[in-house]
Amino acid sequence: MRTRRALLIAALAALALPPAGWAREAPALMLADRYRAGMPLAGYWVSEKYDGLRGYWDGHRLWTRGGEPIAAPTWFTAALPATPMDGELWAGRGRFEQAVSTVRSRMPDDKAWRGIRFMVFDLPAQPGDFDARLTALRKVLPVAAAPWVVPVTQERATTHAELMARLDQTVRLGGEGLVLHRGSSLYRGERTADLLKVKPFDDAEARVIAHLPGRGRNEGRLGALLVRTPEGVSFKIGSGFTDAQRADPPPIGSLVTYRFNGTSAAGVPRFARFLRVRSDG
Repeated sequence: MRTRRALLIAALAALALPPAGWAREAPALMLADRYRAGMPLAGYWVSEKYDGLRGYWDGHRLWTRGGEPIAAPTWFTAALPATPMDGELWAGRGRFEQAVSTVRSRMPDDKAWRGIRFMVFDLPAQPGDFDARLTALRKVLPVAAAPWVVPVTQERATTHAELMARLDQTVRLGGEGLVLHRGSSLYRGERTADLLKVKPFDDAEARVIAHLPGRGRNEGRLGALLVRTPEGVSFKIGSGFTDAQRADPPPIGSLVTYRFNGTSAAGVPRFARFLRVRSDG
């Protein structure tokens, strides 16, 4: 009887989910530019950059950056305030793949979701600049009934040397990097220098437009991805893949993250290496 009841509950939950591939219009989220030495730090806040999946809470349910619904367990969102929140669904340092498999599943796994934290760093619908939104965020969170929803700790940025020391420490402990947020900035759904990511390497995203065949040991498998940046620059990514990824490469149309070492005069990334498929839109 218990087994039949559990199967019935699971079937009803599946029926309640939107159809596979369904998405609404992507939320207009604030996207980070890259920090460069010499940029002024006055007025910025600094926090850890959490390596998870971007999550947008619209006051009623969770969405990915690309506008796909997230099938979180009811208990995970039941106590969340009706205030829209922007944050990262995070499983801990070095656990990006765990976060992806948990958050992207259409049938929520309670045990896996117990390891997820919603690291909230902004209130998109709150009026005022980031200083004012941060004050409001600290009043909204934490929520006693939902300790897995965590306001991101923000501290005032000081000097480049201190920022680099903090970056080194964060990376040594398994973190991805840091984020700088200008206190005087309004929330705008675009890429902006009001929000800066600080990492030990450059990374960016591009859309896969073709699979290029391999040669030699990679004959019959992927040799390189031909990708295009949001600015319209096309280039190849030929390294950073595992054998499994060369046998089953990221599909055409998917968004991938790559590392690189600066750009050429024409804006082409130098020494681009594949990092991963961007699975949140």
